[in-house]
Amino acid sequence: MSGTVIVTDRGFGPDDWTGAAAEVAELAPGDDPRALAGRLDALRLVRIAFPGFADGRGFTLARQLRAMGYAGRMRAVGHVLADQYAMARRAGFDEVEIDAALAARQPENQWLARADWRAHDYQSRLRASA
Repeated sequence: MSGTVIVTDRGFGPDDWTGAAAEVAELAPGDDPRALAGRLDALRLVRIAFPGFADGRGFTLARQLRAMGYAGRMRAVGHVLADQYAMARRAGFDEVEIDAALAARQPENQWLARADWRAHDYQSRLRASA
């Protein structure tokens, strides 16, 4: 396995992005998503960096962008663990981009075990039991 792997609810796949660079925004954990406010309609992909699995600021950025009305494709990029996949999806990410080494350490079945992320939402379980 070489390069990067895109993780979705269907499992591992190649990067199928073919859009123009002008349609992509890259955010780092410390960036202010409001800087994109005037461009949200023109963006087709927002990539949010996760430099380490313990840095959860990317989840907050994703929620903020969705709250601002961004409806395009959103990708978590970097060191996201399979255990964090459900949280990433609930935060608003459509997919996760990991390197091949992480994909080898955390194979597809570990990600697929969390692909039914709505079923594992504790708030939904609490509402159902009430």
